[in-house]
Amino acid sequence: MFREQSPVLRALLICACLIIILAGIKAASAIIVPFLLSVFIAIICNPLVSWLMRLKLPKSLAVFTVILLALTIGLSIAGLVGQSFNDFSLQMPTYKTKLSEELTWIVNKLAEFNIFINKEQLLSLFDPSIAMSMVAKMLSGLGGVMANLFLIILTVIFMLFEASSIPKKIHVALDDPTMKLQHIDRFLHSVNRYLAIKTVISLITGVIVTIMLWAFGVDYFLLWGVVAFLMNYIPNIGSIFAAVPAVLTALVVLGPAQAGFIGLGYILINTLMGNVIEPRYMGRGVGLSTLVVFLSLIFWGWLLGTVGMLLSVPLTMIVKIALEASDEGNWLATLLDSEEKHESNSAEAQEVDTTKDAKQEAIS
Repeated sequence: MFREQSPVLRALLICACLIIILAGIKAASAIIVPFLLSVFIAIICNPLVSWLMRLKLPKSLAVFTVILLALTIGLSIAGLVGQSFNDFSLQMPTYKTKLSEELTWIVNKLAEFNIFINKEQLLSLFDPSIAMSMVAKMLSGLGGVMANLFLIILTVIFMLFEASSIPKKIHVALDDPTMKLQHIDRFLHSVNRYLAIKTVISLITGVIVTIMLWAFGVDYFLLWGVVAFLMNYIPNIGSIFAAVPAVLTALVVLGPAQAGFIGLGYILINTLMGNVIEPRYMGRGVGLSTLVVFLSLIFWGWLLGTVGMLLSVPLTMIVKIALEASDEGNWLATLLDSEEKHESNSAEAQEVDTTKDAKQEAIS
């Protein structure tokens, strides 16, 4: 009887351990969140440090050059975005009045084609204050984390100095000094590669969005470009969240026609970056299903706040890569995979089977 129940007891024990671990992480989020942000920044900056060292620059000088560059760019953008956000908040009542007028015009036009829509319900759906409250919560959460800026900078500096020795330390810690556990190296390489490529693609997306909005003459284009950069870490649904406040601002300032073109521009940019450029450099090995992306956004946001929402997909990818490197957790990594990856794997397996059948027929 005990043996029959042992799998159930084992599952209950695992669930209890997970609950205790998650409760500890949530209780210690004030410490864990700056640390995670430091790891994230260090992984992004490490390739640039390595590149400067290949140019025969001393390691200490390379690290401090990268930190100084990141601080200069980050603080400059933070100042401009903060000023834009404050100005936008002051203009919110005016924008809401203009938006009501634009929606009234749209409702009247639709009524001419016997399509009747309640204006108050439409206005409540497209209320700019709702979209801005989400942006405000995200930016204020980041501002609260950046209050520990000095601690984050010091942690990043120490991480960059020891980045080259971390893989060897992990091997020694896991009693593998001869480097036989190759999946550890694959795990570290996959995490570094994913975060580096995702950051570059997100940065390019934010720059293109900023240029597009500037060309159309949308107010606070830099603010919406930064939002597009941050939200691009959340695939599938992040681009929607990033586009809503910018399109509503364009609707108020420029009118429905140009707002429609801007919305189309968002679709084209995210389709190009997400479906063409990103798979070209990222490959199929890091795909997550849309449901997993949405659930990870909710879970990490609940566990770690705003930073957890922004890093939800990278954190889930790290968990997925770790599960793929383990024989016991490979089945769970399979559940997290995207449908496209399974379809491609099925097609490849079917092609292999067809090739084998053809060879057998030729032999017979």
